Amino acid sequence: MRDVFQQELAEVQQRIVDISRLVAISIDKATRAFNESDVSLAEEAITEDEKIDELSVQLDELAITILARQQPVARDLRIVVSALRISASLERMGDLATHIAQLARYRFPDKVIPKSLRGTFAEMGALDVLIANMLTELLTHQDLHLAETIRNEDDKVDALHLSVFDAVLGETWKGLAADTVDATLASRYHERFADHAVSIAKKVQYLGTGAWHQDDNA
Repeated sequence: MRDVFQQELAEVQQRIVDISRLVAISIDKATRAFNESDVSLAEEAITEDEKIDELSVQLDELAITILARQQPVARDLRIVVSALRISASLERMGDLATHIAQLARYRFPDKVIPKSLRGTFAEMGALDVLIANMLTELLTHQDLHLAETIRNEDDKVDALHLSVFDAVLGETWKGLAADTVDATLASRYHERFADHAVSIAKKVQYLGTGAWHQDDNA
């Protein structure tokens, strides 16, 4: 029975990695669709989210079954409970990638963002893709140094997010009302995507150390 249990735990961890890989693919397609006004890529990103949702449900069902049947304790319990929370964050990251792709689809063939902000969003999107790929690496190898790197990259996304708000609220902003709404929403989606990655990174740190800090409430 113990061998079966360990196999189930290994399957839980592998499924998390698989979902994370799909999230990385989804955000890459979504940000390219957004920046390039590519409706085909937008549709692909939206389709990826459907796969992410399905795999997240399957992972949750497996984790709940393990809790009910195996009644794990100590680190094994942390793995299963953390898997449920990580699954929820990954599912939300997939949703946020979809929201970015949907903006590209809605505004096609026009670009979503005015020219003055396109460089900012290109940088923000590249950071989200980088963070997503680092997160997959973190979940695969549990290299806790990557968790800190993800936090640092998130700080850059936060700074870009604030710069978008400064721009659309500034006196020199020439965008229409729709431009303001699109820029504000898109910036928020990018920022929240990175925030969820940080939340997952904290949970991986918790698994590695068993310590949970008071500020780690994401």
